[in-house]
Amino acid sequence: MKARATSLRYCLNVFPSQEIVMQDSFELEVTTRSIQAVALIDRFYDQLLSVGNDTQAILQAVEADPTSVFAHTLAAVFYLFIGTTEATQQSQHHLTIANQNLENANDRERLYVAAVTAWANRDIQQATIYHEAIAEEFPRDLVSVNLCQYHYRNLGSSQAMLEIAEKVFLDNQENPYMHGMIAFGLEECHRIEETEAAGRYAVALKRNHPWAHHAVVHVLEAQGRLQEGIAWIEGVSDTWEQCNPAFYSHLWWHTALYYLDAEQFDRVLELYDFRVWGRARKSYGRDQINAISLLMRLNLQGIDVGSRWLELATYLHDRLHEHNLAFMDLHYVYALVRGGKATWASEMLTSMETYAEQALPSIRSTWKEVALPAAYGMIAHAQGNWESAIILLEPTLPRLQETGGSHAERDLFEQIYLDALLQAERYSKALPLLEKRNAARNNIPVIQKKLRAVYTQILSKSNQIELGSA
Repeated sequence: MKARATSLRYCLNVFPSQEIVMQDSFELEVTTRSIQAVALIDRFYDQLLSVGNDTQAILQAVEADPTSVFAHTLAAVFYLFIGTTEATQQSQHHLTIANQNLENANDRERLYVAAVTAWANRDIQQATIYHEAIAEEFPRDLVSVNLCQYHYRNLGSSQAMLEIAEKVFLDNQENPYMHGMIAFGLEECHRIEETEAAGRYAVALKRNHPWAHHAVVHVLEAQGRLQEGIAWIEGVSDTWEQCNPAFYSHLWWHTALYYLDAEQFDRVLELYDFRVWGRARKSYGRDQINAISLLMRLNLQGIDVGSRWLELATYLHDRLHEHNLAFMDLHYVYALVRGGKATWASEMLTSMETYAEQALPSIRSTWKEVALPAAYGMIAHAQGNWESAIILLEPTLPRLQETGGSHAERDLFEQIYLDALLQAERYSKALPLLEKRNAARNNIPVIQKKLRAVYTQILSKSNQIELGSA
């Protein structure tokens, strides 16, 4: 981004209420009465794109210019990313003010208001339509592209994630954040080698670039390059102290996955206690998901996590009726059961059923046909009802991308299903899944041990059948 001093200018275009059109660091017009508001909007841009911990700067922009449509709209974005019921109410407050003052907004700002209002109303597909329009008319606007990629990921539209970034690439190719967006779009489309090249180039342009670190981490983990992955991620981890807390714990979650695959379980627990849950904002959903996911993976490897489930579950009551993302709800219900909160889990399931019936048509089938049966399947697994878990989870696996999250995050649900097969001694169904996983990552001790155990069981049963028929 250009420095604020070189990008800010006054234009002659003055609205009736005396708002003055200035330029932000993308060289795009912002309607406001306050030079300070524009500087704070720029601060918000940089913090959002760098996954920093000071996105609340946008609230100061609202204070600097309480009439700014754009500042209020971005404040709504800030609260929608938090995702709690109280934060969603705050977002609606800012959007109400923005919508009441649309006559003072320019075309880009009006598109933003429409996009963020659609997001607040959970009409994510409509939100992407407005962000696509912004990309067409204002290709320098990387914040809009970032928001659009976020929505496409949660819709399971991997190709669209990449295409929205590619659409604006030529206008932003000097910007390191652009290369980070391209990298993650490529990763979600399984274009692994290109992902690594784009991610490493982004980091070469800007070392303090956690989103690009994240893209490379995905590649090295997907390819089973454990020691290289550990060296890479811990080699840039000194830059994470200024990260958004949820993303800070997510990056260390990724680090823990390498140690989990390497069977260094004490190190995984250490990272959970001091970097993942230990540094989390314990009442925030995204922070909770990182911890839940890591505890699940530890349990799948037979590791006793002590009282950690109980301690975590006590923070989940506020999640029972939010339903911001089906991917997140699948984690919550599992953690509630494992943490001894079966009554809360039952209440959440009832709430999910109600929400599925009332959801917008664009997402109703995902909730009714994928999220709900998967939630029951996750609970069945948490309770040790292996056959029920298999029956409920199996038909949802091909569509779980619709629930949100990344490939690496959603892989957990296949691991839960695979574990249910192994626990139920359904070895013939487990074998092709393990062989596929081993082919993709052929140096992972955990996978190889399970594969050998399944081969042994199948061979033993085959020998027993032959002896019985002799």
